[in-house]
Amino acid sequence: MSDPVNVRRRRLLGTSLAGLTLADFAFGGLAHAQSTGGTDGNTRTGNGVSFGPIKQINAGLLNVGYAEAGPKNGPVVILLHGWPYDIHSYVEVAPMLAASGYRVIVPYLRGYGSTRIVSDDTLRNGQQAVTAVDLVAFMDALKIDQAVLGGYDWGARTANIVAALWPERVKGMVSVSGYLIGSQEANRKPLPPQAELQWWYQFYFSTERGAQGYTANRDAFNKLIWQLASPKWNFDDATYERSAASFQNPDHVAIVISNYRWRLGLVQGEAKYDSLEQRLAAAPVITVPTITLEGDANGAPHPAPAAYAKKFTGKYLHRNIDGGIGHNLPQEAPKEFAQAILQVTHL
Repeated sequence: MSDPVNVRRRRLLGTSLAGLTLADFAFGGLAHAQSTGGTDGNTRTGNGVSFGPIKQINAGLLNVGYAEAGPKNGPVVILLHGWPYDIHSYVEVAPMLAASGYRVIVPYLRGYGSTRIVSDDTLRNGQQAVTAVDLVAFMDALKIDQAVLGGYDWGARTANIVAALWPERVKGMVSVSGYLIGSQEANRKPLPPQAELQWWYQFYFSTERGAQGYTANRDAFNKLIWQLASPKWNFDDATYERSAASFQNPDHVAIVISNYRWRLGLVQGEAKYDSLEQRLAAAPVITVPTITLEGDANGAPHPAPAAYAKKFTGKYLHRNIDGGIGHNLPQEAPKEFAQAILQVTHL
């Protein structure tokens, strides 16, 4: 049973913060962003908002491609995408945050877009600890000591891990679908049949037929995932194709297959990450200020908010987003996601 005082505190926070709008947080920041030099921003095209030129930086094992918006001296927000999506999940979120004075950074994860694994000798590894180590190396390369992190799917899990293992690097976190840190041991336990059915693609990827099928049909496959995960999101072909270009990364298939096979214990991770995975297997609590979000039409597998609320022991708020919002919440409900980013350091 939840602590009634703590639940009341959270409800009061939710009530008061829900009454605040983007304008309440961003009006002063908008003037700041407009008056600050050295701004990289989004550009508006005939098809809507798009990111400016993609930047590249060497960071750990990767050369990372990333979009950037907002004043260079603003507080940093790093936004992390999932599978099978890319940085364009945040193409409408980024300008909202930049207008509030934030420096917004949106990297391609390993295996996506222009991010490349530098060495041919590096294992194309997708285990959960790897993307978190990638993120810390990326922050180090950009000389960012601390940032607000936001993410969903793989991006939320990556943010969760960094917040759990390196909390000093995280000023606050917005995590769609809550607490997503897992372990191979936990994944050995079978689920009820209906829950197992939702993971059909994970079992498909565990076979050689699945790996070949994903290689040959990744565009159609990932479009199907978009449709199943967000059944009420009426995205058009141009929106999908803009993101699908990132799946042509030469390491994309290998990293996706590695990720899902690692989860089931079908492949082992790299020994250098064993100590991190041991810590993650203990399901560490997250102490940084956190807002978790869930769409009312998320068709992808996801835990119930009550199942993970106690994993967040710092300032915490959960919010359900109505209106037919599916798995790709930042792209389907950009205003609500941006508002959560702006609020998380004010809990």
